[in-house]
Amino acid sequence: MEFNGIYTPAVTPFNADHTPDFGALEAVLDRLITAGVHGIISGGSTGENYAMTVAERLEVARQTLRIVDGRVPVIMGTGAMLPADSMALALGGKDMGAAALLVATPPYAVPTEMENALNTLAIDKAADLPIMLYNYPGRMGVNMGEEFLDRVGRSRNICAIKESSGDINRVHLLARDYPHIQMSCGMDDQALEFFAWGAQSWVCGGSNFLPAEHLALWRACAVDGDFAKGRRIMSAMMPLMRVLEQGGKFVQSIKYGVTVEGIDTGAIRPPLKALNKDDKRALEQVIRVLKTTIAAIEEEG
Repeated sequence: MEFNGIYTPAVTPFNADHTPDFGALEAVLDRLITAGVHGIISGGSTGENYAMTVAERLEVARQTLRIVDGRVPVIMGTGAMLPADSMALALGGKDMGAAALLVATPPYAVPTEMENALNTLAIDKAADLPIMLYNYPGRMGVNMGEEFLDRVGRSRNICAIKESSGDINRVHLLARDYPHIQMSCGMDDQALEFFAWGAQSWVCGGSNFLPAEHLALWRACAVDGDFAKGRRIMSAMMPLMRVLEQGGKFVQSIKYGVTVEGIDTGAIRPPLKALNKDDKRALEQVIRVLKTTIAAIEEEG
């Protein structure tokens, strides 16, 4: 499977009682597909998977696949603390018709690289679907290092890796030593560097509410190879990246951004709380300036 373009880890809108709001989810997904994103990830952390049961995640995925109806690929997020839960999500995704799986390290367990590899390969063997690995040591506790990559890379299903370590040396390692595993940007404030090193895809939470702007950067760099334009777009996006990556309120900001754009995403599930008024005003200002600046850059051609 070729991963090429913008892949949105979709938010999960909730009603006031914290049940999923599938009407709002349909509005979110339809807007993303109309805007031109290349794929949808169901059940990622941006979708608040850590605050949902396996049964809820499977139902959200089922509704996502129904709404998307084959218009773009849907990737099933399988990240969970219990390996059995990850397996249930993977098999559920396969049964529903997901195009691929997003497979992460089980958090908190801190497995060795070989233990982590064997866990990934067990999911691979059971589901037999294309896999995008998800390396996020800041949340999972360990890196998907060279021993891990050497072992899992023998499987034909290991197609890509969403690299979210924030370590630019990982980008160099993946590009030079593991070219058979497609590198996907998973650290928004390094998107330009990922594209410069050959990444063709970007898994970006911000595309939930600014799909056109994220597509503009991908198109300038990965399609047109116009890194002068890409640097200008990236510069315009950096204030948003600082809000999302360094403010400690990533999911809340993404969901409020979608609400600002006209689709009410509703409640945030505990333990997180919604943005306060000052945070909302700051994000609204960043969005306004970003959209105006990138629109002007795009008009220049």
